[in-house]
Amino acid sequence: MAPRVAIIIYSLFGHVTQMAEAELEGIKKAGGEAKIFQVAETLSEEILVKMKAPKKPDYPVITPADLVNYDAFLWGIPARYGSVSSQWKSFLDSTGQLWKTGALYGKYVGIFVSTGGLGGGQESTYFSVLSTLVHHGMMFVPFGYAKALPLLASLEEAHGGSPWGAGTLASLEGSRQPSDLEKNIARAQGAAFWEAVAKVSF
Repeated sequence: MAPRVAIIIYSLFGHVTQMAEAELEGIKKAGGEAKIFQVAETLSEEILVKMKAPKKPDYPVITPADLVNYDAFLWGIPARYGSVSSQWKSFLDSTGQLWKTGALYGKYVGIFVSTGGLGGGQESTYFSVLSTLVHHGMMFVPFGYAKALPLLASLEEAHGGSPWGAGTLASLEGSRQPSDLEKNIARAQGAAFWEAVAKVSF
């Protein structure tokens, strides 16, 4: 049976949305399928208007109860001060009943991120999520270097991405958009993630 994969994101200015679509392209290129969801917004409409945030993508909002319907996940997380955003933290904190019953034990997780700059959490954001995975007994699937070494090691431009997972740099005010290089890294991660979880008997 093919793995049931969900890509779950939070995106304020659209950077993580673009990366999620690239991840999905990679999965499909590798012969797989996945569905994109988003976690609930915690900011008020008034605040979003003041921040000039664009309209949310047209993805269904996922609930903790939905997680049990999938075998593997790619989480798209924008960094805040080198850690997960409050929207993601709120969602993860709401999985307590799933933790209590072990409902997420053994499920697979890959991660991709968006940060303001190179020092904004391209690696530390992953560290901040690992404790949650460990408590649930979920298995982190790192991207590694094998599938995209020339892309990850490229010095032709400042870019996000690491062996932990794909990443993009949004700039201080969010004006920079994911580059072709960053989206190609995301596509490579999507394909690699599918190839990894497709080997598992679910």
